[in-house]
Amino acid sequence: MSLEHAILGFLHYAPSSGYDLKKAFDTSVRHFWPADQSQIYRTLARMTEREWVKVEVISQEDRPSRKVYHITEAGREELCRWLTTPLPLNESRLPWLIQVFFAGQLDDEEILALFEREAEQLRARLERYDLIPQESAVYVEAVDSPRETFFWMLTLDYGITVNQTTLEWVEKVIQRLRRKEQPPSEKGERQ
Repeated sequence: MSLEHAILGFLHYAPSSGYDLKKAFDTSVRHFWPADQSQIYRTLARMTEREWVKVEVISQEDRPSRKVYHITEAGREELCRWLTTPLPLNESRLPWLIQVFFAGQLDDEEILALFEREAEQLRARLERYDLIPQESAVYVEAVDSPRETFFWMLTLDYGITVNQTTLEWVEKVIQRLRRKEQPPSEKGERQ
């Protein structure tokens, strides 16, 4: 997925400034597609060049002018094209699993700490996910489409399911490690 298509999706609902788009990302899709403010503005500039969006400059008395972006017909066509195109299979990269792969080089306490840290991060992520329905309520109300809300919440359901399953696996590994259920030590263990 590209950031461009996510922005087109948000602009399909309503014209927005770059600041508004950042808030939309943070309260809806950040659990699987985060974006920072500078990425959004660079992407909006490219999208303007491609004529997928147009910019309306709104003068403000006490502040700098505000740029509001509107999706164009070409932008709607691109969004529809992308939504209906099968995506290539992408290879996932999980740096934490690289640590697990080479964890045999660590002592027992370090290995246990590695898994306990991951469990804490997963629990924290799941707690953040609990806040998403409340945080996105303003967008649910603004768009006022039960159909759209249904699909938004499917992404949250996916994130919760994946992270709960991963947490369950990590907790099982922690139990195995605490029971000393691990491969035998190599000769010449690490000192």
